[in-house]
Amino acid sequence: MEVEVSAEAKDKRINRLVALTVVVLSVAMGLGNIKDGNIVQGMAQAQANSLDRWNEYQATRTKLHIVETARAQLAAAAPSANIQKAVAAFDADAAKYKAESPKLASEAKGFADQYDALNVHDDQFDAAEASLATAISIAAVAALTESWVPLVAAWVIGAFGLFMTLCGFADWPFHPDVLSTLLG
Repeated sequence: MEVEVSAEAKDKRINRLVALTVVVLSVAMGLGNIKDGNIVQGMAQAQANSLDRWNEYQATRTKLHIVETARAQLAAAAPSANIQKAVAAFDADAAKYKAESPKLASEAKGFADQYDALNVHDDQFDAAEASLATAISIAAVAALTESWVPLVAAWVIGAFGLFMTLCGFADWPFHPDVLSTLLG
């Protein structure tokens, strides 16, 4: 009879550890998902801003080309006061477009860099989510089999997921390159 009580106590201990493991990992995954969703929104905004600036850059370069072509055509015409005035206006427009172009290109590159920086943290949270979900699944197997081996494996994989979650929240530069390349 004592053997059965010991076996029952043992079963409850592993099940309690599995439950505790699942709770900790689930909470970390939930918090990470919230932060990751905010990062993805920021990435979408940065990408939209980058595309907008590149479109403005393209439009400015096109306007510059049109102004330069029109100026060249007018300059080839018979000189008059009106033509000189129009040429001067085209020169002013061309100078404005030449000054705007590098600024727009710089802004577009800045938004692209912002997107890349956010993508590193998105990858961290993606790796964390994958690791935590895998660890939770393995912990469930540990509960079903009442075995310590899967529970220890869940703890190891879960620890990596918790580390990646911490990296994402703390803005640490650690990036799971191998995992991102494999899954990306």
